[in-house]
Amino acid sequence: MGGNRQIFEEVGTQSREQNAPQGGLIDRGQRGARRGIRLWLMMLFALVVVMIAVGGLTRLTDSGLSITEWRPVTGALPPMSEAEWQSEFEKYKSIPQFELQHSWMELDDFKSIYWWEWGHRQLGRVIGLVWALGFFGFLLARRVPPGWSGRLLLLGALGGAQGAIGWWMVSSGLGEGMIAVASYRLATHLGLAFVILGLIAWFAMLLARPERDLIQARRSRERKLFSLGTGWMHFAFLQILLGALVAGIDAGRSYTDWPWMAGGLLPPDMMELTPWWRNFFENPGTVQFIHRLVGYGLLIYGGMALLAARRSPNTATRRAFGLAFAALLAQVVLGIATVITIAPWQMAISHQVLGVITWVMILRARFAAAYPVASSIQRGTAA
Repeated sequence: MGGNRQIFEEVGTQSREQNAPQGGLIDRGQRGARRGIRLWLMMLFALVVVMIAVGGLTRLTDSGLSITEWRPVTGALPPMSEAEWQSEFEKYKSIPQFELQHSWMELDDFKSIYWWEWGHRQLGRVIGLVWALGFFGFLLARRVPPGWSGRLLLLGALGGAQGAIGWWMVSSGLGEGMIAVASYRLATHLGLAFVILGLIAWFAMLLARPERDLIQARRSRERKLFSLGTGWMHFAFLQILLGALVAGIDAGRSYTDWPWMAGGLLPPDMMELTPWWRNFFENPGTVQFIHRLVGYGLLIYGGMALLAARRSPNTATRRAFGLAFAALLAQVVLGIATVITIAPWQMAISHQVLGVITWVMILRARFAAAYPVASSIQRGTAA
């Protein structure tokens, strides 16, 4: 037993470290390199955005079929001699795209399209390397927070699948009579890229806040807005796939008047292909018409979500939905401008990049409704 204390003795003279709270199960969720993993995910996010943009430019420059083989390891090195360049050019000469569309090309012309496709594939290898170094580095250091190993591994698995799907897409353009890749395979490839991008963004948003904050915020989930955000996310993803179909068959340059199509409400010959279902994938007029229609519907849905979000008691939620709608509105305006200017590559790639921004803003609005940041009553701002 210690000696008697004086009346005015400081209670805190004992070691503060001994009396410090140890934390419970919720605090354990904060262990691990949350900040470091988030920075790593943000690096991956930036690389995937660049990958999508480079992929779009590769398509717009008709470069996607310039490499006719899938060599995940040895293909990392470009041709190093004139003989190797000539060998690659001869392989390209054997496919229909050269015979039907690029027969005018000389070796120097071929090099210009080769570098686009090689750069696109090389960027994919860089993304895979950055993921592997980060994932296994954090794993071996035992700095992965509880419950996160499977999520981070999923990103790598999807990235590997994306590489295989990329070759599946390219191989479709090497067949007889083909001068471009199959549009539905392009849509699959682009769609998976947006899924990967969305998961990275969602994981980064989760890691930006402590686990205890997320648990508390989830109890205040704005269920109606979260449902609206979920519907908005799926609606936007459908439009992304339709945009890929438009790009795959170059339907954006087929009808360049707006709001009409060839002077009428409906494009002519909407169902001219047989069997009938092919029109929804391969008829330029039909595909562009559906893309326009879904765009209008998406804008209306976004307006409804914005109006509902205005009644939210949380400032951060209202702002998130407002930014998402602003991005969507800008995307619709840019889409119309791209059509009426006959889709120059600068406008087309800007439309694709703004689509990425819009997608992430919609996900951010959904996250804000799922894990709301309570507003301060005194200050009237997000606490």
